[in-house]
Amino acid sequence: MDTQEVGRVLVAGGGIAGLAVRRALHQQGIPSLTLERRGVQADAGLAINLPGNAVRALSQFGLLDALRAVGAPVRRREYRTERGRLLFAVDETAFWGTETGPHCLRRADLLHLLQGDLPPGDIRRGVEIAAVRQGPPGVAAELADGSTESGGLLVGADGVHSAVRRSLFGEQALGSAMLATQSWRFMTPNPGVEAWTLWAGAGALFLLIPVDRGEAYGWASVSAGRERGPDPAAIRGAFAPFPRLVRDTLDAVLSQPDAVYHSPLEEVRIPAWTRDRVVLLGDAAHATAPVWAQGAALALEDAQVLARLLAERADWDRVGPDYERLRRPRVAHVQSMTDRLSRTARMPDWARNVLLPVVGPRSYRATYAPLRTPTG
Repeated sequence: MDTQEVGRVLVAGGGIAGLAVRRALHQQGIPSLTLERRGVQADAGLAINLPGNAVRALSQFGLLDALRAVGAPVRRREYRTERGRLLFAVDETAFWGTETGPHCLRRADLLHLLQGDLPPGDIRRGVEIAAVRQGPPGVAAELADGSTESGGLLVGADGVHSAVRRSLFGEQALGSAMLATQSWRFMTPNPGVEAWTLWAGAGALFLLIPVDRGEAYGWASVSAGRERGPDPAAIRGAFAPFPRLVRDTLDAVLSQPDAVYHSPLEEVRIPAWTRDRVVLLGDAAHATAPVWAQGAALALEDAQVLARLLAERADWDRVGPDYERLRRPRVAHVQSMTDRLSRTARMPDWARNVLLPVVGPRSYRATYAPLRTPTG
């Protein structure tokens, strides 16, 4: 391995997490090479909700003005019963402030923001990592096409089904989320919602968030025992008691099944995210159910903390453990609060509807208040 490769970071994954690492390293003046197995970006037609800590991270990337030019701000949350009764609402602008208020935008727009003016030559698409080999003075990624790329550190930012994680810790990392087993994501003409709006029923959740161009981002989940496999049409019965707005939206969405993205809810909770000069980041390290929309937010923060550590240290041998020490408490907090709200969502309707007006606002504040403070 030559001197130039020793000072280079290899990044596995060219999605949101991988691009965040790439941008953070670029900001710190650290050369990198991103290896992405897909030839084109996936999920570009869907959207993503960014809480205030994700917006703050994008601001630290210098992307706040560009973010505000796309998508739509999310100023209010509403939690409703399956019959449409409002249980409680949250003024998100008042909580986060106008500067870092939550924002919903298309995933394609977020990917475009993160790529921005980055050098086009530091990413290889259509390449798959077959094996990871470590040894002084760094790490080598052996690719499926027979070639090898080397660097001083390898970052596994390759998502919930991470090949890098599998190479380090084996196959036994994934588990089903407590919240539900199945979920579906989609874009739809906005049926008239003006806020982040969730309807919760017996084993079923339906979320709509306004985005832009008269469209809304939708997410629906069904708990174990209610679904009949990955066919989205099987969820119709679970949403029969819901308001007409929900049922009509669901019918319109299911009339175009190719526009519905089936997404089993899987979580990653493992005792270590690093081994020598390989570091896991984002969903590859700590995927969790989207109860608090922290997947992208935590990945953006991970990337900035890791890049700062790499820039501060001449010797990268201790960067992995230090990164994990800084990031573990924040991730553990999100996981704990995810489990708490997931248990509430799975309660019988009558109990959940009695409790949520009281515990819902408290859970929101308890979850997000620590996240208003930058990490690391």
